[in-house]
Amino acid sequence: MRIEPMSLPDVHSFVSDYKNNYHKVKNKFNYNPFKEDEWKKRLEEVQRREYQRKELVDVLTEENDRWGASEQTFHNIKKLGDRETTAVVAGQQAGLLTGPLYTVNKIISVLQLAKKKEKQLGVSVVPIFWIAGEDHDFAEINHIYQEKDGQPKKYQVNTQLNEKLSVSDLPFEKPVLFNWLSEVFAGLPETEHTNDLFRQLEEMIEESGSYTEFFAKIIHELFKESGLILMDAHSRKIRELESSYFKTLLQKNHEIGEGVHDALQDHQKRGYPVPLDSEVEDAHLFYHHQQERVLLTKRPDGTFSGKRDELTLTYEELYKTAEDMPWLLSNNVVSRPVMQELLLPVLAFIGGPGEINYWSVLKPAFEAAEVKMPPVVPRLSFTLADRKTVQLLREYRLNSSEVIKHGAGHLKLNWLASKSAPPIEQLVSQVNDEMHRLHSPLREKASEISPDIEALAKKNWEYIESSLEFLRKRMVQSIEDRYQHELDGFDHLQLSLRPNGSLQERVWNILPWINRYGLDLFLRINQEELDENKGHYFIEL
Repeated sequence: MRIEPMSLPDVHSFVSDYKNNYHKVKNKFNYNPFKEDEWKKRLEEVQRREYQRKELVDVLTEENDRWGASEQTFHNIKKLGDRETTAVVAGQQAGLLTGPLYTVNKIISVLQLAKKKEKQLGVSVVPIFWIAGEDHDFAEINHIYQEKDGQPKKYQVNTQLNEKLSVSDLPFEKPVLFNWLSEVFAGLPETEHTNDLFRQLEEMIEESGSYTEFFAKIIHELFKESGLILMDAHSRKIRELESSYFKTLLQKNHEIGEGVHDALQDHQKRGYPVPLDSEVEDAHLFYHHQQERVLLTKRPDGTFSGKRDELTLTYEELYKTAEDMPWLLSNNVVSRPVMQELLLPVLAFIGGPGEINYWSVLKPAFEAAEVKMPPVVPRLSFTLADRKTVQLLREYRLNSSEVIKHGAGHLKLNWLASKSAPPIEQLVSQVNDEMHRLHSPLREKASEISPDIEALAKKNWEYIESSLEFLRKRMVQSIEDRYQHELDGFDHLQLSLRPNGSLQERVWNILPWINRYGLDLFLRINQEELDENKGHYFIEL
């Protein structure tokens, strides 16, 4: 395995300023993650606060035991009972087979930063990854993409479910999952790992009672002995721990809604992409009503209701719910980071580009809850390359970063053009211009004779042009046929490194990689010492 850091441009202008011109955006955050002395300030802040540490240890122990965690995870959970211990935290939806590769990239980022900060600060820093089990957009997670006939193919679970139910509450239809898994594996080449991998995943489905649990079991297997702590954010017992924090969010609801709305307006005025929709009247809380997750809005009369008037609750009723039945409430993108801060001793939060952008408008929400936003650290990203990909890059003398940034399509055309001598496009264009010059007097004379002859001359010219175009296409096709093997190589590079015009991590799933290199692949990547400031790594396998 060879790992090489690589510089890639940031998609978001805000993230670019965050990384390279922090002074422009510093008013939107409490800590600069790129300054070492800020970390000691954050550590002191977290260690001054009180958390439900014993209760957290109990809940996390029970959950991770059910998901098949290794001993190192329980060792880390136990550390959370110590008031000196802090955590590096990130989270993601429970995608099928972990979803796109960026999920495991984010987990590696958490593990790397926790290890690094523990060493630098001299205190226990544990890695925590929460699973967004309360999210209800099943369409986002019910599929993976896998290569078929030279194209990314979407393999989707064929099931009809209530789209308003939280993912952790969805019916987990095992026969459907078994059929889906068989279909996915049918498209894989058989390796020394294939049979055992298929059997292990079948066992995980059989032992799971939800999509969240299936996700958690896979993650613990991928990162065995890493000490990673998983948490289902939709767990009823976690919700019970959040009861008093929901009360805080309700008490400060107006300040949160108004503050985030104002921060968004500032964001827009400064020319940054707007990261989320938020109005002053948004409550930033969901209420679970009749098997649906209803986003609440504040009414002028002080009541809370769904946007389609599914229900109406007074402030007192909602406050009583937070006190007695907190599992009926859940957070949205605005309140979730604040809830995370209140619940966990967060030393740092790891986020992708989109998360960094929307966290930048959340400072007023943290301030309303009388806490500080933790340092927000950009996650690591990776591009994986198998032996064939590496060989093609070297054979064609291509820069890997160029292909990852822009794809191989333009490189393929340039390469093909270099193989035609003289250049076909240029030659046909010159012939076309010369023929046009020679034919022009005929068309002019024809127009003097009669309209019928003028039309005939025009049609004659169109015939000449189409004949030239036909010849051009046949000549190009002949050259392409001659170099088809090489052109297939460019297509492979495009498919592997820039599928659908996106970074690899946003399309491909872990499955082809662990099928070829084993379940411990990402654990082996994590054993390398990686620098979060490098951003992106190219990994030759």
